[in-house]
Amino acid sequence: MSQEVILINDVPGLGEQGKKVKVSDGYARNYLLPRKLATAVTAATLRQLEKKRAEYDARRIRIREEAEALAAKLNETELSIKAKAGNEGKIFGSVTAQHVLQALKDAKINLEKHQVVLENPIKELGTYSVAIKLTSEVHTSLKINVVAE
Repeated sequence: MSQEVILINDVPGLGEQGKKVKVSDGYARNYLLPRKLATAVTAATLRQLEKKRAEYDARRIRIREEAEALAAKLNETELSIKAKAGNEGKIFGSVTAQHVLQALKDAKINLEKHQVVLENPIKELGTYSVAIKLTSEVHTSLKINVVAE
């Protein structure tokens, strides 16, 4: 069984605010509706959606422009992360997304943990390119130098 809902907020992997999507009854009843991420489709909610469509579109354009500006800034940024390492260039431990976030915070750039896409922790010294997912449409990469302390 499935039902249609209108998303009140962006839901990763499902859709953006203002979209009408079809989901399973359990997902809607147990996750989307209690967390106020979506509302059931009725004549009243459809009319309300049409009234707010321009507001949603303006918000989406503003967010995209901000993300593109941040992406340009991140493309030019090169971070240096210090780590303890052995003679062969292997790091004691590893550099994770948390370390990247802290280095970004030190550079006065605030991101969320889920925006840093680090497939595997970094375990050796060197230069790496880390993927950054700012929105579902805007992606960039960040250059990171892992150096010995």
